[in-house]
Amino acid sequence: MERDDENISVRVPADAAGGRLDRVLADLLPHFSRSRLQALIRDGRVTIGGRTIVEPKYRVNVTEAADTEVAVSVPPPAPATPEPQDIPLEVVYEDDALIVIEKPAGLVVHPGAGTPNGTLVNALLHHCAGSLSGIGGVERPGIVHRLDKDTSGLMVVAKTDTAHRSLAEQFADHGRTGVLERGYRTLVWGVPPRKYGTIDAPIARSPQNPEKMAVRANGRNAVTHYEVVDTFPGANGSPVASLVECRLETGRTHQIRVHMAHIGHPILGDPVYAAGFRSKSRLLTDAQRKSLETLGRQALHAYLLVFAHPVSGETRRFESDFPADLRALVDTLTGT
Repeated sequence: MERDDENISVRVPADAAGGRLDRVLADLLPHFSRSRLQALIRDGRVTIGGRTIVEPKYRVNVTEAADTEVAVSVPPPAPATPEPQDIPLEVVYEDDALIVIEKPAGLVVHPGAGTPNGTLVNALLHHCAGSLSGIGGVERPGIVHRLDKDTSGLMVVAKTDTAHRSLAEQFADHGRTGVLERGYRTLVWGVPPRKYGTIDAPIARSPQNPEKMAVRANGRNAVTHYEVVDTFPGANGSPVASLVECRLETGRTHQIRVHMAHIGHPILGDPVYAAGFRSKSRLLTDAQRKSLETLGRQALHAYLLVFAHPVSGETRRFESDFPADLRALVDTLTGT
């Protein structure tokens, strides 16, 4: 069954005289993003006093800013390009505005080159069918942050334009002025020199390998705070690995993986940033070595997610335990 256009009418306040039409509408219709309103204007879907305006920067004149009616015709969300796929999801929380899920290791977040389907987006399109109001006019989930394919843990995804805008702003702010928190638990080689530490090192694409990130002087600001929670002895009884909690102050690609490798304590099982530590496996017991080989991915889990709900403003906090594969590795490292 096809959905009809949504027709919205608003009155322009007198103090809007001289303002750009897209900005005036953004103030009057806060549940739409400005870019979405600009697209509607360009598509000829906005009229002022019955006259169609197709230029977003059109200046509302004094006559029009005297309680004149502005009509906006909003088409139903266009079908998303990725196909909905019935991929099982572990849903932690869901309402009309957003969904929080536990992403398993091995699941790519968004379709891309080499991964056109079988992603989290495909799964969400199936799970949320009929409940997505359209992000930017397209019936799709609003991805505001990502986890690497082989990183497990908590993710929040927007289901509406309003939620998408609010969550995107919170993640862009990185908790500097709001409640946003992102916490990760990871197992790393060795023991960092201090129980508490901050890694402040800019990150950019590696000039040697475009698939890798690296600490570079001309990179983007990147800050990770860490705490050593526990240490694990190896075959000779000396500490060989640590359980570390990390909090992000910024959100760069591969940030924790790059930063921990930068200070000489890369993540166990990381095939990219811990490749030089493969010989360290000789320090493990046979059981520890076998457990790490069985893991087959970096030992990194997004265990904490805190944000302000985009509708109620209420602080929502979610925590997640290690999944079974990481629990098994911890048990082996501790000798249990």
